[in-house]
Amino acid sequence: MTSASVRLEPTWRQRLGGEFDEPYMQDLRAFLAEEKSRRKVIYPKGREMFAAMDLCPFDAVKVVIIGQDPYHGPGQAHGLCFSVREGVQQPPSLVNIFQEIEQDIGGGERQMPRDRGCLTPWAAQGVLLLNAVLTVERGQAGSHQGRGWERFTDQVVRHLNDSREGVVFMLWGAYAQKKGAIVDRSRHCVLTAPHPSPLSAHRGFFGCRHFSRANAYLESRGEAPVDWFHVA
Repeated sequence: MTSASVRLEPTWRQRLGGEFDEPYMQDLRAFLAEEKSRRKVIYPKGREMFAAMDLCPFDAVKVVIIGQDPYHGPGQAHGLCFSVREGVQQPPSLVNIFQEIEQDIGGGERQMPRDRGCLTPWAAQGVLLLNAVLTVERGQAGSHQGRGWERFTDQVVRHLNDSREGVVFMLWGAYAQKKGAIVDRSRHCVLTAPHPSPLSAHRGFFGCRHFSRANAYLESRGEAPVDWFHVA
């Protein structure tokens, strides 16, 4: 994993390419290679590690949602936080996210799908679905934390904060809120709530109305709102 070998969307490569030559990223590359040599299964697939950025160029980002690390079950993770591949059952946190969308902006008429949860259409509309840690071992939640990914994704947040204006940051739970602590709230819209997992959603994620609030902010700046009901 060097600046020359990694496939990354050009506008992000312009800003992050140098990170791949830093010692911490070389250490991360060595760690991943060692894990694979021990026949450990790593999610997502290598070509999907940077899917959040590949599907949402730097200048197109309107909303940032920060997750912790990828789903660790077979067939789930594909590089976008909270999203699962087409045809895969919705995990509990995503069920709660969809429930909040319905309550917030559905008006009793529009409903989220119950049989799918691929969020690539969100990414195509400018939603950066960024996990703080971009890989995980199968069946081992949090197994790649502290290996360097956090430093890399801190740079993603920092570049957006420093070089863009009017981005909406949705920070759900203490982990994401710590990750987004550097965001300048005088230049960006920062929305905070508890995590949507079943353990915490009832503490304030339900009723946070982040989806309508994000759209209202975007429209106030003359930008198109996100169609949150568009799911693949």
